[in-house]
Amino acid sequence: MSKELKASSLKVQTFLSDRGKDFVVQQMPSSTRTAKEAADAIGCTVSQIAKSLIFKHSETGEPVLVVASGTNMVCSNKVKDATGIVLKKADAAFVRDKVGYAIGGVPPVAHNEKIHTILDKDLQKYSEIWAAAGTPNSVFKLNPKHLGELTHGEWIDLAQ
Repeated sequence: MSKELKASSLKVQTFLSDRGKDFVVQQMPSSTRTAKEAADAIGCTVSQIAKSLIFKHSETGEPVLVVASGTNMVCSNKVKDATGIVLKKADAAFVRDKVGYAIGGVPPVAHNEKIHTILDKDLQKYSEIWAAAGTPNSVFKLNPKHLGELTHGEWIDLAQ
């Protein structure tokens, strides 16, 4: 794994360091764009990958971040029932503009603006999870407790 971080990953590392966290962003030698690729590169289960998915809030048009376990599909009805938010699909340009990262490298933190965040309760089953860190081949390790603290997200059952 390479020690030199790209600008997007450095933004994530700075965010984490500024909050007193000892997390280390790692550039992996292979792709971590999908949950399966990330798990293979890291050597963990796909369920331990905290995938960051950006949606549009149907009423406000604002971004909504859903951080889901790598094996879970997001059930929009469960999200609506738990939060009142109707999720709409967001395209790549919206994600880049509102969040500051390209799809495949979206981290759960260090966004361009404050984002309403919903967290998958299934991630709480693990003592160690991995999240994207700004590029399609950078990640960082954390535990679910820290994910909640860093994102101020709401934990719900969201799996299909």
